[in-house]
Amino acid sequence: QVQLVEPGGGLVRSGRSLGLCCAASGLSFWRYGMKWYRQAPGQKREWVASIFPTNGGTYYRTSVKDRSSISRDNEENMAYLQMNRLRPEDTAVYYCYVRDSGLDLWGQGTQVTVSS
Repeated sequence: QVQLVEPGGGLVRSGRSLGLCCAASGLSFWRYGMKWYRQAPGQKREWVASIFPTNGGTYYRTSVKDRSSISRDNEENMAYLQMNRLRPEDTAVYYCYVRDSGLDLWGQGTQVTVSS
């Protein structure tokens, strides 16, 4: 059974940095692209960043592109999202995501709150 667990998150001041991690189990992690999504209160869940499984290619939504870094450790089955120069509008529940065998699999989410 695939599990995605995101410890971390928290409350930070605007302009500061925060790192999120996602621990994956139950799958051959190195084979899968990983993504981060977020959902702000009253808003739809939106894609934040992606990382490819082999070449490590990365993609970001425009609003975070110059402030964020997604990475992975295929030995430890971990995915990471480093966010810098955080803004109040980054406040959301952040989820890691993988698609496996046609299924959309989500972590439980972790709350990130950015105070102004």
